Amino acid sequence: MKLPTEKRKATRKNPKFLILFGKPKCGKTTILGGLDDNLIIDLEQGSSFVDALAIEVNNLNELKELKEELTKGEIKYKRITIDTATKLEELILPLAADKYRETPMGKNYKGSDIRKLPNGSGYLYIREAFKEVIEVFGKFTDTLILSGHTKDKLINKAGKELSENQLDLSGKLSSIISAQADALGFVYRKENQTIINFNGGGDSIVEARPQHLRGKEIVIAESDEEGNMTYFWDKIFLNE
Repeated sequence: MKLPTEKRKATRKNPKFLILFGKPKCGKTTILGGLDDNLIIDLEQGSSFVDALAIEVNNLNELKELKEELTKGEIKYKRITIDTATKLEELILPLAADKYRETPMGKNYKGSDIRKLPNGSGYLYIREAFKEVIEVFGKFTDTLILSGHTKDKLINKAGKELSENQLDLSGKLSSIISAQADALGFVYRKENQTIINFNGGGDSIVEARPQHLRGKEIVIAESDEEGNMTYFWDKIFLNE
């Protein structure tokens, strides 16, 4: 190992792992359908209402089958979206239970929902299973996108109790997965525009490592009077 003696140039501009979250029906799947070369792994059967490069996955076995197909490398996608985070957490419960059974204390476990284990001990294995899926599918693409819903979290700020938006996942999983993302954007609508907010502050936990996203609110889509959509994904993914 040779220690550096001078600064290196940045080697990446676009996010490798992007999280987009917002209220249900805010247009997340619609804008993701408008992103070129983006395979949507539809876990909620919501992509049928939009034009999209999508495949429906209903259970863990089908997710494993999809992984095997991607492993063959016959078809590659520049981006892969998992839609949604909440449904993924439910889908990987059998995988989390298997991970628990691999431990000495869980070797005789006969249940299926480890969320019911005493003292919340099962959530550790849910986190491990969730992160494993993120890591596996992230290897097949330039950018993995995780689409999710928002939930309110009560926080204390300067002695005042405030409501703060965050990714809807259980326990510590939301903050752990959010911390791994290169960019975390809150999606919302304003009149005929769909906007992604990467500007931290207010009532949303959002952030971005890429300089062109940091602190920005970006109009990602705009509809005309007839409902036709124009997308501006070139503001997110540069030089493509």
